[in-house]
Amino acid sequence: MGPIYWDLDPEIITLFGTFPLKYYGLFFVTGIILSYKLAQHIYKLEKVPVDDLDKLATFLFVGILVGMRLGHCLFYDFEYFSKHPLEIFLPFQITDGNWTFTGFAGLASHGGSIGAIIAIIWYARKYKTSIVWILDRIAIVTPITGAFIRLGNFMNSEIYGKPTNGDYGVVFVRDDMIPRHPTQIYEAFAYLVIFGLLWYLYKKTNITSKRGALFGLLLSILFTARFIIEFFKENQVAFEDSMSLNMGQWLSVPFVVAGIALLFLHKTNKKVKITS
Repeated sequence: MGPIYWDLDPEIITLFGTFPLKYYGLFFVTGIILSYKLAQHIYKLEKVPVDDLDKLATFLFVGILVGMRLGHCLFYDFEYFSKHPLEIFLPFQITDGNWTFTGFAGLASHGGSIGAIIAIIWYARKYKTSIVWILDRIAIVTPITGAFIRLGNFMNSEIYGKPTNGDYGVVFVRDDMIPRHPTQIYEAFAYLVIFGLLWYLYKKTNITSKRGALFGLLLSILFTARFIIEFFKENQVAFEDSMSLNMGQWLSVPFVVAGIALLFLHKTNKKVKITS
């Protein structure tokens, strides 16, 4: 069996002759919508007003996007963005006074995770609700968004794996003719399995009586999977070539440690206030 040749144009359509709509953006939005719909179902199951979720969603959307962008700029390309700070939050590249629309080329999932946690803490304090209750429920739906983001990366032929050194794998024709590990697919599959596990535990066990257990499982399992898959992934930036572990692996370690700590430190649920 030979390699699969992948040569899809990442741009679906160009809007107004200037702004390209890419598969990555489409899959990103699809993942968010599906996660939101499932979160709605969870809120209804637990008789929590869906209006509360709508308010939380606004906080999360801002927190995730800002976190992903800052994460990329700080962790992966600090030297460039320290000299071009306007480009951090503008979807344009500024060269010799000329503005070229690029979209936000550079988003880091670890930064998005940090941004989401900060957004939940901010929301919970503002509306005087339980931080851990929210973290446990959002943990269930988070892998869905993560899976669709990685599928978007695959559609765009980006964040792919190292050469397979064989006649198997995926050839991303738009970059080179080398069979590579489709690490985007590996990661998307892992995230969907993690979602299935968390959903099963939520529906079929009393895990929600252990505060922080679902969130702890998410952190420990998801970022362990990410850590392992990074061994097959091509380095994203040149400075990673001299590192024993790449940036994605180093950034995953604190999440794994935090997840394990939560699993050991969780407390049995008492009645908590979950609405504003």
